[in-house]
Amino acid sequence: MKNLHDTIVAAATPPGIGGIGIVRVSGGQTEFIARTLLGSLPEPRTATYRKFRNRDGQNLDAGIALYFPAPASFTGEPVLELHGHGGPLVISHIVAAIVELGARQAEPGEFSQRAFLNDKLDLVQAEAIVDLINAGTSQAARAALRSLSGAFSTAVDALAEQLIRLRLHVEAAIDFPEEEIDFLSDKRLQQRLVECADTFVLLQEQAKQGRVLRDGFQVVIVGKPNAGKSSLLNLLSGQDAAIVTEIAGTTRDILREQIDIDGLSVELVDTAGLREDPDRIEREGIRRARNALRSADAVLWIKDATEPGPGKIEEPLPDGVPVVVVMNKIDLCDAQDARAEGAIQLSAKTGQGLGHLRQRIRELAGYENQGEGAFTARKRHLQALEKAAKHFDTGQIALQEARAGELLAEELRLSHQALGEITGAVSSDDLLGRIFSEFCIGK
Repeated sequence: MKNLHDTIVAAATPPGIGGIGIVRVSGGQTEFIARTLLGSLPEPRTATYRKFRNRDGQNLDAGIALYFPAPASFTGEPVLELHGHGGPLVISHIVAAIVELGARQAEPGEFSQRAFLNDKLDLVQAEAIVDLINAGTSQAARAALRSLSGAFSTAVDALAEQLIRLRLHVEAAIDFPEEEIDFLSDKRLQQRLVECADTFVLLQEQAKQGRVLRDGFQVVIVGKPNAGKSSLLNLLSGQDAAIVTEIAGTTRDILREQIDIDGLSVELVDTAGLREDPDRIEREGIRRARNALRSADAVLWIKDATEPGPGKIEEPLPDGVPVVVVMNKIDLCDAQDARAEGAIQLSAKTGQGLGHLRQRIRELAGYENQGEGAFTARKRHLQALEKAAKHFDTGQIALQEARAGELLAEELRLSHQALGEITGAVSSDDLLGRIFSEFCIGK
């Protein structure tokens, strides 16, 4: 178990060679370490050029030193940052010198975890740091930045405040029965219940958008051999990512490409053509294609429009996964012959129909570009919101069907508690361990 009272040190820049390398220190011994390495303690929050020396006085590097006294720092503890040259050997020597002075190597996410524990960030903001680092599109980066600035947390806190007002209203009526008004005829209570229910719906929709922004959307392209799956992958990605020939079975393995659809990060997965009696290598590709289907968020079933017959799906697909039939090669046949109910008509050769397909992928993801109003969210946030909404709905039913104010009050309490899991007002060591283990060392 790590001791959160230790002084910790880590490189805050990624491994490799660069112009600048940053070493970060946080904890109670930071001031002593700064005096030993730099000769004296720098002025707080002032960039100072210093030589970096180990405890034997040996020069290690020279650069900018920044000192942040507690509590006005990222972690809420005394923090020292050394901005030196970005060579791996230089960085390792500086870190080793600081360890010799009593610090220990930080674990993944430990700086951010201390910021959370010292009330410098809530849990949503801490997670947004990782989301910002890993953002795959500009829209996702902006959304993560909004979460980091507190947009999501503010929305959750506003809903929690609505629940608190409801609890006060209900519990006051329970505690003073002689003043109690019939719950069902109390217009103020009913109005607050409606407002709270609307807020739950809105926040859940925003969180779903936020999760799509963070995690992206995986679309698996399947169909018979030579239907144009690889050509479609190349068209959507804008590059020759897949080999395309008229020989059936050219694609033998899984190919993945990332594309950006109006700020939505989409992972396209091209698969081997599905058919009976393939050769041994192609059979393995088909097995992998069917495995890829199990994790798909959506499926594009590609049908060769020049072949007779409707565009029906001829492969068992996972339950609950949305599927779009794409009638490809419409440039080679009569447009009337290529029609199929609900299908996208497309030419992977000319690009005709591409706009409709991109729009359909957005619809499948339930994605709407919310511009500057978006924020990122995670699966656990959605689960906590769903749990909170379920308790709220249960309380409403208890009120409507049994006039049970006590049950409503208890369900509102449980709903409020579930919301607290999002920001970390209610958390467990196990949850914190899972969250901060995703961070890189130095954050």
